[in-house]
This record gives sequence, structure tokens and C-alpha cells, in this order.
Amino acid sequence: MPDVSGAGRDETVEERADRQWQELIQEIRVAQTGVQILFGFLLTVAFTPTFHGLAQTDKTIYIVTVVLGSLATGALIGPVAFHRIVSGRRIKPEAVAWAARLTFTGLVLLLATCTAALFLVLRVATHNALAPWLVGGVLAWYLLCWFALPLWARIRYTAEY
Repeated sequence: MPDVSGAGRDETVEERADRQWQELIQEIRVAQTGVQILFGFLLTVAFTPTFHGLAQTDKTIYIVTVVLGSLATGALIGPVAFHRIVSGRRIKPEAVAWAARLTFTGLVLLLATCTAALFLVLRVATHNALAPWLVGGVLAWYLLCWFALPLWARIRYTAEY
């Protein structure tokens, strides 16, 4: 029986959940790859000779960055584990909703990780007061690309039902 909820498609709740799951998994693949590569590189930094010569402030920023990267990795891989555990229980719409929440959380944590990593690199590379301003500019760019433009498009182009 088709679900007529104003969604603009003639699909059942189960069909919609299947479609949304496939779309979400495609999105997660992109984010997972990025966060895993970034996290992998972050993990190696502590084993380099230069790391031991860093100021304590820079080491603290590094630790915060690694923890953020770890949290982002967990949130972005979480939907796969979630799906595996609930698969076959006939709760795909709920699984899609939870996976979407985990993905959004992972993206926010990835944003924080990228920002913190850039801040650390620029602090070490430049040793000047320009680093926070550069990071602020890049953060503004991330916020524009990842959140502001999609929210603007959502408001601008979403038909009211």
C-alpha cells in the first residue's frame, strides 16, 4: 500500500527507508574515507621526532584533535554497526533516523577535527598570530559549504505542504 505523506514519491514506508538508507550509505562512504585518512595521519604524529619538541600547548591541541578524530570516526562508522545489529528486525525507518543522527554528529566532529588539526599545523608552521585568523577563515568556509548553503537551499527550494 503506497504511503501518501506528501513526500512527492509513490513509495511505501519500507521502500522510502530502503532508498534513504542507500543514499545515507553513499554519503557516509565519502565522510568515512576522509575521517579515516585524517585520523590515521594524526595517530602517527606522536611517533615523530618533532612531536617531542613541541610546546605543551601544541601537544594539548594535538591530543584534543586526536580525540575529536576518534569520536568522528566512531560516529561515522556507527551507522554500519547499527544497521548490522538491527538488520532483519523490521525497523529500517528507525535505523535510518538513528544512522542519520550519527552521521550528522560525525560531520560536526569531523569539522572540529579538521579545524583543530589545521590550527595545530599552522601554529607549528608559522609561529605567529596569523594562524587563528586563517583557521577562522577556513572554519567559516566549512560552515558555509557544509551547513549554510544546504540550509539556505532547503529553505529556498523546499515546497510547503
